[in-house]
Amino acid sequence: MSNNESMKPIGFFDSGVGGLSVMKKAIEFMPWEDYIYFGDAKNAPYGTKTVDEVKKLTFNATEFLINKGVKAVVIACNTATSAAIDELRAHYKNIPIIGIEPALKPAVELCNNGKIIIMATPMTLAEKKFKNLMEKYSEEAEIVPLPCAGLVELIESGITDGDEMINFLEKKFLDIDKNAISAVVLGCTHYPFVKKALAKVIGDKAILIDGSEGTAKELRRRLGKAGILGDKGRKGEITIYNSLQENKAIELSYKLLR
Repeated sequence: MSNNESMKPIGFFDSGVGGLSVMKKAIEFMPWEDYIYFGDAKNAPYGTKTVDEVKKLTFNATEFLINKGVKAVVIACNTATSAAIDELRAHYKNIPIIGIEPALKPAVELCNNGKIIIMATPMTLAEKKFKNLMEKYSEEAEIVPLPCAGLVELIESGITDGDEMINFLEKKFLDIDKNAISAVVLGCTHYPFVKKALAKVIGDKAILIDGSEGTAKELRRRLGKAGILGDKGRKGEITIYNSLQENKAIELSYKLLR
């Protein structure tokens, strides 16, 4: 690969601000790279749409990033990954495309007993890809899916803590014995932003696990394999786009990256 290729930015995409939690981890691992983030807040949330709608939006977003000259694309959205990743890879063969899935494997490895709660959007939980993942580990742990319709919208409006968030989460965990929870898998890239509020609701004994570290490591591995890692002697730049084209969405994005 030419040096020119390695100088290109890495593209990140999510239905809104959620994927920033994954990009934050990638920046931690590779601060020298340039990043372009595209949040499709205009069409969020994805978790309640049909698979075909999500597929179409994901292809549009990937096309947007490729037109910006990125060297790799991270689909930093669980819903979009489960709906479109295979077709994206088949379509864009010349560029690494990295997806994300609920971090069930590390949760099972960390927890010998107790319940593992998987918080995710209704669509991620309904997808075949996720059902297969759950079946794979069902004998090793008690896995409880918890659909969280409405949580993405709260986070998108900038609410990550406080009474409204606490009340929302308390209602979700109402029928679950909190003492029996050993881990909570944050199966949507928006959810790491409510870790603080979640700990207030379920206590701090349960481990909170998200997939951002695994995704960031996979990204670094794929860039290395393709010979397109950037120049380590510099500090990278971050550019954020949002389909809403409103300052508020962009401001919230930069705030969440801090």
